[in-house]
Amino acid sequence: MQTATTLEMLRTHVGKLRAGGETIGLVPTMGALHEGHLTLVRRAREACDHVVASIFVNPTQFGPNEDLDAYPRQLEQDAAMLEAEGCALLWAPPVEEMYPGGPQNFVTSIRVSGVSEGLCGASRPGHFDGVATVVCKLFNQVLPDTAFFGEKDFQQLAVIRAMARDLDLARPHVRSIIGVPTVREPDGLAMSSRNRYLSDKDRAAAATLPTAMKEAIARIEDGQEVAPTLAALEDALLGAGFSSVDYAVLADAASLAPLDALGERPARLLVAARIGGTRLIDNMAVN
Repeated sequence: MQTATTLEMLRTHVGKLRAGGETIGLVPTMGALHEGHLTLVRRAREACDHVVASIFVNPTQFGPNEDLDAYPRQLEQDAAMLEAEGCALLWAPPVEEMYPGGPQNFVTSIRVSGVSEGLCGASRPGHFDGVATVVCKLFNQVLPDTAFFGEKDFQQLAVIRAMARDLDLARPHVRSIIGVPTVREPDGLAMSSRNRYLSDKDRAAAATLPTAMKEAIARIEDGQEVAPTLAALEDALLGAGFSSVDYAVLADAASLAPLDALGERPARLLVAARIGGTRLIDNMAVN
């Protein structure tokens, strides 16, 4: 596996990978890799000739009181994991390479209206602007044929798909953006780099999240009213030890518009809640 830390190095390596007309799959990450990330790499290897993974802790998607400095960084360990999975190229730029002059002086930003404002966007102003901007840069830097993202960050996936569609990034590159199902722990908790912040007590209580979500989905699919079902979901989380619930929403799976009842279009239950100072998110399909 080759590693590029400058844009010039990246383009040289990508050019060599493409020399024979081979396809490239991109797996963007912020590092602190776990089985969920490695599943994306495996999916990319199945679909493409070569896999390029990026590791970049993007400062423009962190708010002033969020965990940018505390976010785990383990580049050497992550690189070994990627190499073991057959990744061809690691793109690991320093901040000054991605944002010349510093992120505070970077004047261009992409805002994807509609899917960005609600849910996590309501409590993290500017977060999805930073996500859309850095992913657009990654697409333009790597020029992948296909990009792979986990469905755990379902709103992020919706933002990226809308951004790629509206900016015509599918032409001439990024022909498809693949959402890969959430990888879960044996007790159902969605894998996340932030799970490592949980104490043993909070980690045990966190398993209430997927369990309560499945119970709520069963009730909604059985025809019970959405509002009281979601209220019961919130009560279950608070009773289990969660300190607060940012949101518990039934939404249209494409637009993320809130729903008060199931219709003909696919729906999604999305939840964000805090436990022990850690904010957990999850989502599940509702039939």
